[in-house]
Amino acid sequence: MTEETPQTDWRNFYGRRHGKTLRASQKDYLGDLQRLCPPGISREDNPARARIDPAAIFGDGRPLWLEIGFGGGEHLVHMAARYPGIGIVGCEPFVNGVAMLLGKIRAAGVANLAVYPGDVRDLFDVLPDACIAKAFLNYPDPWPKARHHKRRFVTPGHLLPLARVMRPGAELRVATDIPDYARQTREEVPPAGFAPVSDTGLAWADWLSTRYEQKALREGRVPEYLTFRRL
Repeated sequence: MTEETPQTDWRNFYGRRHGKTLRASQKDYLGDLQRLCPPGISREDNPARARIDPAAIFGDGRPLWLEIGFGGGEHLVHMAARYPGIGIVGCEPFVNGVAMLLGKIRAAGVANLAVYPGDVRDLFDVLPDACIAKAFLNYPDPWPKARHHKRRFVTPGHLLPLARVMRPGAELRVATDIPDYARQTREEVPPAGFAPVSDTGLAWADWLSTRYEQKALREGRVPEYLTFRRL
């Protein structure tokens, strides 16, 4: 560990890992994980936590983007289709969400996605410095109770490892419909090594509204879109 990435206690910033029983088709989609999950990320596959070569994920030196907790995967597939020259890694521990994404990948036919069905901090462990060109944190688990705020992603134990793997000038996007999550994001992200760029109720030009966002809108919550630049 470097001084910039202190040891964390590995408290989960996500909730449950399983939801409703998977349909037969979803179980079939999970068979695609073997080819879409880059080797060397999991603790079982790489217990020594040796650094991996990012270029090996897609077999070339294309820019690498990261989505932290992709939910049902619609934004991830949208971005992959819109930017075919980019390689995007999605990390999501929720098995049902992974199955949904894999189905969308098959339907869309995109070939520039990699999937890690686990904690994004496993990826932070093994990536070298300054290799991520853009990162997305869309509608993360809000952990609304005050005693659980330390589980939110926007805390130093998660943000410092993220900052280490992001290139200088790389963009971090955060979308949330929880005012207190937006407040904590504004407070915690800049000290981790990011400069605020924009903070608005208007989505990015290439944004795809997710099912989580549509639920928030139906329930009267107002989305906020925050952009930061890695220093």
